[in-house]
Amino acid sequence: MKEKYYITTAIAYTSSKPHIGNTYEAILADSMARFKRRQGYDVFFQTGTDEHGQKIEEKASACGKTPKEYVDEVSNVIKSIWKTMNVSYDKFIRTTDEEHEKQVQKIFKKFYEQGDIYKGSYEGWYCTPCESFWTESQLVDGKCPDCGREVKKAHEEAYFFKMSKYAQRLIDHINANPDFIVPVSRKNEMMNNFLLPGLQDLCVSRTSFKWGIPVDFDSRHVVYVWLDALTNYITGIGFDVDGNHGDLYKKYWPADVHVIGKDIIRFHTIYWPIFLMAMGEPLPKQVFGHPWLLQEGGKMSKSKGNVLYADDLVSVYGVDAVRYYVLNGMPFDNDGLVSWNLMTDKINGELANVYGNLVKRTISMSNKYFDGKVERSGVTDSIDDDLKNLAKSTYSKVSALMDECKIADAIDCVFTLLRRANKYIDETAPWVLAKDESNQARLKEVMYNLTETIVIASSILEPFMPETSAEVLLELNTEIRDYGKLSEFGLYPDGNVVTKEPKVIFARLDNAEVLKKAEEIANKYIVKEEKEEEKLPEITIDDFAKIQLKTALVTACEKVAKSKKLLKLSLKVGNEMRTVASGIAEYYTPEEMVGKKVVLVYNLKPAKLCGVESQGMILCAEADGKVKLVTPEDANLPDGATVR
Repeated sequence: MKEKYYITTAIAYTSSKPHIGNTYEAILADSMARFKRRQGYDVFFQTGTDEHGQKIEEKASACGKTPKEYVDEVSNVIKSIWKTMNVSYDKFIRTTDEEHEKQVQKIFKKFYEQGDIYKGSYEGWYCTPCESFWTESQLVDGKCPDCGREVKKAHEEAYFFKMSKYAQRLIDHINANPDFIVPVSRKNEMMNNFLLPGLQDLCVSRTSFKWGIPVDFDSRHVVYVWLDALTNYITGIGFDVDGNHGDLYKKYWPADVHVIGKDIIRFHTIYWPIFLMAMGEPLPKQVFGHPWLLQEGGKMSKSKGNVLYADDLVSVYGVDAVRYYVLNGMPFDNDGLVSWNLMTDKINGELANVYGNLVKRTISMSNKYFDGKVERSGVTDSIDDDLKNLAKSTYSKVSALMDECKIADAIDCVFTLLRRANKYIDETAPWVLAKDESNQARLKEVMYNLTETIVIASSILEPFMPETSAEVLLELNTEIRDYGKLSEFGLYPDGNVVTKEPKVIFARLDNAEVLKKAEEIANKYIVKEEKEEEKLPEITIDDFAKIQLKTALVTACEKVAKSKKLLKLSLKVGNEMRTVASGIAEYYTPEEMVGKKVVLVYNLKPAKLCGVESQGMILCAEADGKVKLVTPEDANLPDGATVR
């Protein structure tokens, strides 16, 4: 009977099309699932989409669609991208699935009835993009500590989960299972920053929006996103609160690994295990919090035109080249960088020069010297042993690294073998051997060793680059090698004939041509962003009349000690003085601001930012990633004038 292996990704949020950093996770989990399948495991791989929440409700409204219409569209886009990237999932769950919603309601009610959930009220700061509540002390520069975006003051009735009830039990579990959270840096962060200082109770319902799973015994409330989203890992395989579990749940739970981004590690290593404890269910064996794939030169932004999407990258590089880059370019516990230049250099330097070149040279020489027939002669040399020993040991090294979730290192091992094979060509010099008839037997053995090495390497690489591996092995007229036999050398059929016309597996790319295509793609999204801004919902004159704008003179300005982004402005507004904290320190010095006329949102409710009470907001415009003040055309216009 095969050993089971259940792997999941975090479900993708359906607020918009996922960029390459989001898509990386699906590719990562796919490579792990494929590897386990090749090892003979009974694998179940689940992914899907997270479709509820305030952000979805707002986005749908702005587009003139119902939330369900909106998430249907985005979920299909995500499925399409996963398909493009050859993500071989077994189940794609949506949190709008009827069975999922039914079980979430039952879970919520179970928690309430057993005293884990109670009704209260929440007052604090809320980040809509992150669907997270924060206290004043948790904010960074007055903004969300996770994403750095604006937060809103929130006060509403809500249900709360008693986290502290299970905290010590979770601490004990983490201490007893050192591989429960990997890398270890993520475990230390969770223990030191959250568990050991003491957990606050968690808000698990909302009343300020409607797009969510209703609490069936209190219709004013919908289940808050994390209790809804996290439970997908069990509802998707047939979990039932009443114990009538489906066969998949009985077979595959607990999960062997949850593959998730480091930004949501807290939810998966604290909230999720505690929910499971409250349900009386086993905890997952491991949570792998992978690092981020960052855009070189800054955060991805549609307005800057630097967002990279998987399907766009594929249109330039091909599927497996993109898979290779994101898998090999991401260290185990440090963030990786992605850009057109970096991808082109890596693809040229490794896929074209190392892998593609080796395959093309080997097949071409086999055709040139032996009409495509690959035979053993038994005429060996001590120089063969180094290549053979490395080939025979590569799989065991890769397997050990895959067990540690070190995918980039695992791929590096295979490319070490491919580089050694290229060096072997230089060492044996087949073109020299071919000139002497007496060296024909030796030449046959050299060509066999090269072909066998490529078969072993390509077989190991299949989970990472499935299309390429299949193509290479087809050209060698063989199939992927059974993983149980990858430690053996010499299994390639003696006398087999390779293809007559080898393809260029990875062609070298011209960087200038790539950048030209990249610019065309970037322009497409800049235009799209402009169109999206035009789609904002219309307001009436009554709405606009609520905003009071006045001209103001900056009389003094200084940096805010606790912030890198904020400047403290002293503004003269007619006969009144006001203080405003403005996030423009990156674009203006305090000296540049003094004496400028600005436009002030005069009746904005004051807010405290990094210890400064900000009494309004000055207007700025953003273009091409730069921020400029909005100033009156007439420099002589008196401060305090009403802007109409």
